[in-house]
Amino acid sequence: MARAATTADVFNAVAEPRRRDILDLLVAGERPVNDLVHALDLAQPQVSKHLRVLRAVGAVDVRDAGRQRLYRLNGAALKPVHDWVSGFEALWEDRFEALDDVLETLEQEEGHAGGNQEDGEDDDAVRDRDPDHP
Repeated sequence: MARAATTADVFNAVAEPRRRDILDLLVAGERPVNDLVHALDLAQPQVSKHLRVLRAVGAVDVRDAGRQRLYRLNGAALKPVHDWVSGFEALWEDRFEALDDVLETLEQEEGHAGGNQEDGEDDDAVRDRDPDHP
């Protein structure tokens, strides 16, 4: 089965890590291609190729400013990705809350695991005398 072209949709376009790096850089605002080349430490033809793909799916717009071409993010084109990922937000929130509960319980148990420090006796000494001691 032939692989879908990366320009088919925004999902395929942003699947490539360098393109996501470009989008990350453009979040701060417009940038000329040479800034992107230096920031990414890639050759100019590589950056231009990635920009062409991002432009084809509408994720990046370009405008001429004198002798430079300034690239900017088009967030509206990324909305399908946002909408899809948002469906997982509740799942991750639930899992992070459950993890927080587990960590809190472990911290409380560690606090109690110090044992009988007030009388100078540690848990190991108590365990030696009483095998049923946790």
